[in-house]
Amino acid sequence: MQERDDPVTVGRRVQQLRTERGLTQRQLAEPAYTPAYISTLEAGRVRASDEALRHIAGRLGVGFEELVSGRPAHLATDLRLRLTEAQRTLATGAAEEAAVLYAGLFEEAEAHGLSVEQATALLGMGECALDTGELGRAREFFERAELWTADEPLPVRVPAIRGRAVSHYLAGELRYAVYLLETTLDELNRSGLHDPDALLLLYASAIGPYMDMGAHARAAQAAELALALAPQAGDPALIARMHRSVARTLLAEGRVAEADASLAKAAELYRQLQLRTELANCHWMRGYVCAQNGELERAEGELREALAMLSETRAALYRSQAAVELADVLHRRDKSEEAAALLNDVLGDFSSERGAVHAAAAHRLLGIIAEDARETEAAEEHYVRALSLLERAGAAGDLADLCRLLGDLLRRTGRVEAALDAYRTGLGHRTAPGTTTLGPAPAQPPL
Repeated sequence: MQERDDPVTVGRRVQQLRTERGLTQRQLAEPAYTPAYISTLEAGRVRASDEALRHIAGRLGVGFEELVSGRPAHLATDLRLRLTEAQRTLATGAAEEAAVLYAGLFEEAEAHGLSVEQATALLGMGECALDTGELGRAREFFERAELWTADEPLPVRVPAIRGRAVSHYLAGELRYAVYLLETTLDELNRSGLHDPDALLLLYASAIGPYMDMGAHARAAQAAELALALAPQAGDPALIARMHRSVARTLLAEGRVAEADASLAKAAELYRQLQLRTELANCHWMRGYVCAQNGELERAEGELREALAMLSETRAALYRSQAAVELADVLHRRDKSEEAAALLNDVLGDFSSERGAVHAAAAHRLLGIIAEDARETEAAEEHYVRALSLLERAGAAGDLADLCRLLGDLLRRTGRVEAALDAYRTGLGHRTAPGTTTLGPAPAQPPL
């Protein structure tokens, strides 16, 4: 049903437009209605039917939507066109520029009461904030987008839920991120809502927190499911550009419904382009699995592929995380100098509130490299900094291993009591119930 203003507002609008055009109530009414009916309508004492309003809109020379809602003709479609432009800007990596576009579009959609377009703009602003590392702002945008889509089916709400989960994950809140993703996956699959795009987005986003929590088998399964669901498009950027151009032409010709259809296709293709970040995570996961199996050459290839894909999207924080994983493989392949350079290059991208687990991993590996070079003080400093970061993030499995490394270092330097304290800390985290385990895996889609 067409969203419309109340009868009093519509009546005033009819009267204003009629007066501007120099028409009498009789001229506006004939031949289908009476002057008395127009008078009653303008006074706001009757709720006119769509048929009557379409007649009046035609006599006034305005669109039906503009008459009943006050919105300029084709405003919603024009706004969707510009939202697609902002999506294209974000997909090419210009997150700050896209954020400015989305903010302006949100204000415009809000001014005209276009709730769907408001939610789309909020999602875009959240994605921009993720790319630029403003995690608190990102979470706020995603929460607002989820509120705007609260009455929509679950697949429609998935991008906002996924955005919230990723912002929590990058802030070091691993278990809550996994909870959000898994409960949504479970609800989708158990209720038969097997939306491939929604599932792909959720599975790919779960890989990072799974790995950081030590749930490697579940991370590997999520990666394979994501790759199996990945849409196949020859050149999504080219096809999207074509659909945008077609939409402009159709809109100019007044063919609004067809323009909307073209814009929907373009928006979907740009969303697929943004999925390069998620698919890069799948290569990252494959590289990790290969490294665990001792296939270091293949692991290096997969991780370099992930790093290259993330560099193309300019997703700085994700790129830095992949760089840490690659550095670990390089170290194991006796390329420690390259590994250390890579780690020192990306450490500035992390903080205790932003990528804490990978910051800890970087310090851990730099500590190991320093130990190999007999730089004991530097190694201890890196281990202690890593320990502080992991304790904040609650990454228990990694913390236990780090305590062992620190304890071994302290013991070798003669500080036995301090070494025992480090070992006890590690054992406490290793044996704490529920710290490295998850509940039952979510239901799977029927691939």
